[in-house]
Amino acid sequence: MKKTALITGASCGLGLSFANVFAREGYDLVLVARNGERLEEIKSEIEEKYGVKATVIAKDLCETESAKEIYVATQSAGIDIDVLVNNAGSGDFGEFYKCDLSKQIRMVELNCIALMELCRYYLPNMVEMGRGNVLNVDSIAAFQPGPLMSVYYATKAFVFSFSQALTRELKGTGVKVMALCPGPIRTNFDVAANFGESGLFKNLKVWSPEAVAEFGYKNMKKGKSYCVLGLMNKLMVFSTRLAPRSLVRETVYQIQKVQ
Repeated sequence: MKKTALITGASCGLGLSFANVFAREGYDLVLVARNGERLEEIKSEIEEKYGVKATVIAKDLCETESAKEIYVATQSAGIDIDVLVNNAGSGDFGEFYKCDLSKQIRMVELNCIALMELCRYYLPNMVEMGRGNVLNVDSIAAFQPGPLMSVYYATKAFVFSFSQALTRELKGTGVKVMALCPGPIRTNFDVAANFGESGLFKNLKVWSPEAVAEFGYKNMKKGKSYCVLGLMNKLMVFSTRLAPRSLVRETVYQIQKVQ
């Protein structure tokens, strides 16, 4: 039986790479993003290339009720979601007391609340079917505080903790939840997040969205509860468990500060 993957933030970058990976593996797709025109272009390209069916839902996940409207749209169309890829997210660079507060609020709404709502809407269906996967795009930012990106790092800590809790709650149901934790990815995220001269993309290895999507898909199929991409990232995550908190936050600050 044909399976379907719902992917948020599917119009570009990592979301588009996930769309190609799942389509290549024979999944029908539900593509979600704000840019409906771009999604229609992707739909045509993917259907022609892979011979799968793609459904477009143009929604801004920061808007109230958007997650519910996505769920209602798939239910009305008779589409069962086998894989939910919560990829949509945003960030911002700079000292919190100088930041645009509305941008921080939208970040929490997108990175945390929309992700949580989509999980709540789709998990009951998956449990009832006795199968399914939720792939939450997280970050190595989840494992430490992030001065100069304080809210972004906090949202990723939420995603990791939430995903791990769901993993235990869903044990024995046939439904798996995984947090994908890469480092910086070569997308337009750095521009949208106002990185400017930040050292983050200069001091850490930057991965292609294609490599991250392949890694995420492979580990999802293995049933992992979380996965960290790259040896240096794994060492960094491990070191945060042992190092004093003051050293961890100072190290992150030095990595991220303006170069």
